[in-house]
Amino acid sequence: MQYYSLNNNTTKASFSEAVIKGIAPDKGLYFPEHIAPLPKSFFDTIETLDNIEIAYQAIRQFVGDEIPETELKDILNDVLSFEFPVVEVEDNIGTLELFHGPTMAFKDVGARFMARCLGYFNKNNDNQVTVLVATSGDTGGAVANGFLGVKGVDVVILYPSGKVSDIQEKQLTTLGQNIVALEINGVFDDCQDMVKTAFLDSDITDYRQLTSANSINVARWLPQLFYFLFAYKQVKSKGKDVVFSVPSGNFGNICAGIVAHKLGLPVKQFIASTNINDTVVRYLETSKYAPKPSKATISNAMDVGNPSNFIRIQKLFDNNFEQLKHSFSAFSFDDSQTKEAMKKIFDTTGYIADPHGAVGYLGLKKQGLNGNDYGIFLETAHPVKFLDVVEETLNTTIEIPSQIQKVMNKEKKSYSINSYKELKQFLLRK
Repeated sequence: MQYYSLNNNTTKASFSEAVIKGIAPDKGLYFPEHIAPLPKSFFDTIETLDNIEIAYQAIRQFVGDEIPETELKDILNDVLSFEFPVVEVEDNIGTLELFHGPTMAFKDVGARFMARCLGYFNKNNDNQVTVLVATSGDTGGAVANGFLGVKGVDVVILYPSGKVSDIQEKQLTTLGQNIVALEINGVFDDCQDMVKTAFLDSDITDYRQLTSANSINVARWLPQLFYFLFAYKQVKSKGKDVVFSVPSGNFGNICAGIVAHKLGLPVKQFIASTNINDTVVRYLETSKYAPKPSKATISNAMDVGNPSNFIRIQKLFDNNFEQLKHSFSAFSFDDSQTKEAMKKIFDTTGYIADPHGAVGYLGLKKQGLNGNDYGIFLETAHPVKFLDVVEETLNTTIEIPSQIQKVMNKEKKSYSINSYKELKQFLLRK
């Protein structure tokens, strides 16, 4: 499999090159040259396959022959070592729980897959790679955990001071070893802009090999397509049309879902459910892409004003606006609506949704489902990661899972950075 830059389709890379570089030399996102549909028999019999086989059949064309079958299946066995259940919440609505991994966030799969691929490519290589990543919340913890102790890899995580939850901050600032956290005086977009600027800065890139573990990296982005296949496997017997509502910030997760659809997964509609950071919602209304600075919300992982992966989504729909609007919707909800949804779900079903899942639920309701539809909203993080908001909104107490307990009493260690100049100095002296 070859990948090309969305800035220039003559700029090509293999899977390993795309993973190691993260972004193309012309600063475009890498995109697979071809997406070959899986045979219809795969979907007809998907309920008879285990998750490892499903994932292997789905990802192998994107990896090609660069990781042999045995090693790739070993990676998948390691990465997919927890459950991805669809839990019924209402008649014809379920939630796909993606928080049963080590950091209790959906990004565990992509971060672990990328870390193990990079570890495989680096196993006979003495060159050091620096993973430089910006986070609005869960990416930082997932990347820190996934790359902890990986040979030949240093990790530098930028996060906005005071704009991630206490638990999210603990997960990315307490591990030590090859993980360094930089606390930025600003918002997520400031962190992401600094990361993008560093990739453009030859003073840095001539000095050290940089790669990204945000969903711009193909090895972080593509494995998220597994979720949609696993969900379909569980609800296929219902015989209904599937509608996915995906809480969306940088739009990597829903973009991977559309790749699953390109592989042949039967999906009636994709809904991008966002908070007040509504760039894509406005685009679908006006056909004008006009990003704005992000605003802080209680669903902080979606506080993104200029989602990187939307250009991939446009490509998946052949850059055809009408084609995009046919099977892709986007809706925006504020914090008040999010809290009301959390209360409604809890009061009527007893289910505790985190703010991101609640936004996904609202997306299904706004879209509307007919009698032959089955709606699935993604629960992208365990509610404990937003403990204060959830407990205050629902007037309940959440038990702290063991994955979280082990970081609660660890000492935070971070470095404060106030400008790109300071980031550059940090990377050049590190």
